[in-house]
Amino acid sequence: MDETVAEFIKRTILKIPMNELTTILKAWDFLSENQLQTVNFRQRKESVVQHLIHLCEEKRASISDAALLDIIYMQFHQHQKVWDVFQMSKGPGEDVDLFDMKQFKNSFKKILQRALKNVTVSFRETEENAVWIRIAWGTQYTKPNQYKPTYVVYYSQTPYAFTSSSMLRRNTPLLGQALTIASKHHQIVKMDLRSRYLDSLKAIVFKQYNQTYETHNSTTPLQERSLGLDINLETKFKSGLNGSILAEREEPLRCLIKFSSPHLLEALKSLAPAALVCRIQKLLCYSGSHSQGTQDPSSWQKDLYLLFVHLYPRC
Repeated sequence: MDETVAEFIKRTILKIPMNELTTILKAWDFLSENQLQTVNFRQRKESVVQHLIHLCEEKRASISDAALLDIIYMQFHQHQKVWDVFQMSKGPGEDVDLFDMKQFKNSFKKILQRALKNVTVSFRETEENAVWIRIAWGTQYTKPNQYKPTYVVYYSQTPYAFTSSSMLRRNTPLLGQALTIASKHHQIVKMDLRSRYLDSLKAIVFKQYNQTYETHNSTTPLQERSLGLDINLETKFKSGLNGSILAEREEPLRCLIKFSSPHLLEALKSLAPAALVCRIQKLLCYSGSHSQGTQDPSSWQKDLYLLFVHLYPRC
């Protein structure tokens, strides 16, 4: 086994919490059950890692094997990344094609490899008709950096792909091209959605909630159903050079803000830069009932709250 591969596997295993190590190694399915039984997982982690690396050397693990382990780790720890959403669309009059996962993988990989001499592309399919893609980027003159990859989650026969935010913005157009062509779509746009909660993003774009959102390039709302929101606001005023009556108050100024919008997330985002939102206390259902509070918010309301918190953690 190459020293580079051994170091890559070692770093990945060191990231895995001990209480998850056995589960992730079994999901990896590279080491056999008999091999795993030879490892004493109760000893110090450094010793466990050394034993596992030795077993991987015996099986001559490749960079592809190491990349697959990294994908599985990321599937367990999705919240460590900030995820963006891309929406693809067909051209006018284009029909929906039957999806072939093998063809998708081959096409996606070839597009990247033709454009870049050094790039590592790895795949892992899940039971949800999704494929996780891991891309380690290099250049024409440098090898792929395995420690700063981009992750993509694409659901077959849907127009949506979720990508981990990357500092390598120069590769975004190439990634979009590969996704569009491999999935047989015509164009791709980045939606105005971002979160560490991948499941919440999936729920939003797959319309499990009764609302939809606009993309950057959209000019008309996709759905006109208004949602209501109650926000309890607590704020204190800072005094200027001459002071002020409000600044002298010991108690914060409290008020209740009510509004409704067909694009609730956009409305929330517009409040944050103005420092208006201190605490979201209630998320209500539809505009017809937004004046009546709900004591037990539904799952979409909780997810939307968590999504907003991570969009603007200072609020």
